[in-house]
Amino acid sequence: MNKSQLVDAIAKEAGITKAESKKVLDAFTKVTAKTLKSGDKIALVGFGSFSVVDKPARTGRNPRTGATIKIAAKKTVKFKAGAELNAAV
Repeated sequence: MNKSQLVDAIAKEAGITKAESKKVLDAFTKVTAKTLKSGDKIALVGFGSFSVVDKPARTGRNPRTGATIKIAAKKTVKFKAGAELNAAV
């Protein structure tokens, strides 16, 4: 499912227009990004939680040449599905 399909599905499920649905989805993504960037966690009971995790620096291997490379440390987003979402899937 891509973004436009998600917007259509949200609009249909919530009984709102596609334009309103797009605004809601865009607002959700912006607020989620700002919240995670500030270091906070987002927990949606029954759905899941979003958090930021630190991945340490490590060494890897270039699959083409076999050469060892250094992979820098970075922060990444982690999603953990809630019990209701797991049960639905």
